[in-house]
Amino acid sequence: MLLVVSQQAVGSGRRKWSVLVLSALAPAALIFGGGGDADPSADAASTALLAAQATAGDEHDAPRGIGVVPTPVAVPDGSRTIVQASAVVSPMSQMPAAARWRVVSRTLPVGPAPEQGLQVRTILAARSVSAAFPEISQIGGVRPDALRWHPNGLAVDVMIPNPNSEAGIALGDAIVAYVLQNAERFAMQDAIWRGVYYTPAGQRSGAYGHYDHVHITTTGGGYPSGNELYLR
Repeated sequence: MLLVVSQQAVGSGRRKWSVLVLSALAPAALIFGGGGDADPSADAASTALLAAQATAGDEHDAPRGIGVVPTPVAVPDGSRTIVQASAVVSPMSQMPAAARWRVVSRTLPVGPAPEQGLQVRTILAARSVSAAFPEISQIGGVRPDALRWHPNGLAVDVMIPNPNSEAGIALGDAIVAYVLQNAERFAMQDAIWRGVYYTPAGQRSGAYGHYDHVHITTTGGGYPSGNELYLR
């Protein structure tokens, strides 16, 4: 970040002072490096501009000369692995003059799902669901089961508040729709909710249960190394 203070003459005996603060953030593009069945995907970029002007009165009250003050700008660690990313960069022409701009983090926070033993795409799905649906306060992860999905970190159970109520059923339906819309980036295999088995290729009804939670299965993508960066 640079702070530049300049002095310009304005009329007789008066001077105008202007302040320009400019910051730029350009994270380096990172490449997904996890193993497993998920396809690699990565691209990240962001920019920010902060501009402001101020005027001062009598020249005797104003500072002399030009001052430049460098300020460090935080950028993502180049060693981090991006599990999912997209970038939207606003054209400079769309930025209103003298506006304040800020970079909003695209990093997905850890949600209610216990992530130990989960694979990377399952973690991405769980974090994305909890970020998109703040009503969700409980997500089950790895547990013993006769089938391999939960023990191998390939599945989570999104618990629905008041699952038999109209609002609860609507919430479960919305979560299933959200997962299907993001099936490719979640590497979704299937979802189960209220007796219906959903896949990216279609759905079928039957004795599938799951009336109090939405079951989500992914193809995994491999176990995390600890350097992953999960993005919206």
